[in-house]
Amino acid sequence: MPENRTAEHGLVALLRRLITGWALAGGGVLMALALMTTWSAASAFLFNAPVPGDFELMELGVAVAAFSFLPFCQLIGANVSADIFTARAGPRTVAALGLLASLIALGFGLLLLWRMYYGLLDYQEYLETTAILQIPLWYAFVPALVSLALLAVASVITLLEESRKLRLGD
Repeated sequence: MPENRTAEHGLVALLRRLITGWALAGGGVLMALALMTTWSAASAFLFNAPVPGDFELMELGVAVAAFSFLPFCQLIGANVSADIFTARAGPRTVAALGLLASLIALGFGLLLLWRMYYGLLDYQEYLETTAILQIPLWYAFVPALVSLALLAVASVITLLEESRKLRLGD
């Protein structure tokens, strides 16, 4: 039995690293967007030639980056919380509320994953693209779906952690 527990911790550690890496990749996307925006603004100012489609790239990139941060925020407990309600609560109450929050995050993650998958299929069928660069909009759905799947994974991890805290009372 202890070997299974070790494997579980190894899997959880691997998933944590994957979620962290995914969030860092989202940060890389934001950094690239910042550089592109700077270049576009400088080019527009100096040469009257901004980067074509910079607004479209910004829209798609920010959406991808924002989704990439969701699993990490769930994993480290950085989602919105009202600490004023739990400041004087005991550890079991805080764990119970954390358990509830993890369940809600899991539900929303799976709901969005399901609906956005069908949105992806619709965008692939109707081939809607950006106006200037003609980038298919469904391209942004792929990393968003990965992010939502990782959000569900992160929610399960936090759900298990909070249930353990509730059970042990720490």
